[in-house]
Amino acid sequence: MTKYFEISEFDSPDAPGSGFNMQASFINRLVTAREIAGVPFRINSGYRTPEHNRKVGGTPGSSHLTGWAVDIAVKDNRERGVVLNALIRAGFTRIGIGKNFIHADSDPAKNPAVWLY
Repeated sequence: MTKYFEISEFDSPDAPGSGFNMQASFINRLVTAREIAGVPFRINSGYRTPEHNRKVGGTPGSSHLTGWAVDIAVKDNRERGVVLNALIRAGFTRIGIGKNFIHADSDPAKNPAVWLY
């Protein structure tokens, strides 16, 4: 699909091939962030079906449901900082920071925000 990502990385676990539901402009922005970061991005969660979103405790209006969000695994504070910096520089407007992952979101229907898990 791109230089850094296969479409299957974005599949909901219960729907093979569903990664095609990701928004093209979102993927392009993610590629830009990956270029800036210079480190691999391991996608924990991309597109989610409503069933899978419920199973993992996602919010009913999650941007994962519409292909505007991913969760990226981070292994330590250094990597978290590198990925976070790259996401901001690439123009992501909604970022959630967890201990082992970062939620990257650019849903145009939602207000910019940063939050902690």
